[in-house]
Amino acid sequence: MSFDLDRLAAELQKKVWSQFSDVVIDHANNPRNIGSIEEADGYASVTGLCGDTIQIWLKVKDGRISQITFWTDGCGTTIAAGSMVTELAKGKALPEALQITPRDVLDALGGLPEESVHCAFLAANALHEAIKDYQKSQARDSVQD
Repeated sequence: MSFDLDRLAAELQKKVWSQFSDVVIDHANNPRNIGSIEEADGYASVTGLCGDTIQIWLKVKDGRISQITFWTDGCGTTIAAGSMVTELAKGKALPEALQITPRDVLDALGGLPEESVHCAFLAANALHEAIKDYQKSQARDSVQD
């Protein structure tokens, strides 16, 4: 009996993953830039309509994102989107990173099924909010100087 259940589970898993690109599967199973950054220059935590949350931390040097990490409590697709958005943003100047769209995340992942597209929006929004957090702290610091 357990052999039949194991085989069924393997078949179901194969069927579920068949709707995702190899890039999505790779980023979901081997996420890049996972974790937090102590004393980050910018931080955001954004929760999507699905209930998943992505947190992004970043360090900025000379106007560029020198380090960026993320954490999520979400599903594999949210993990893949968070991982990809950090890869897309790393090393970019802040204005350029603010131009990263959900479409850019989707394209870099090789697309997502319709019910998972919101994960790309969540990741891009979290990136933008972390950059805005950094910009606000810089504005506050310049007023204090």
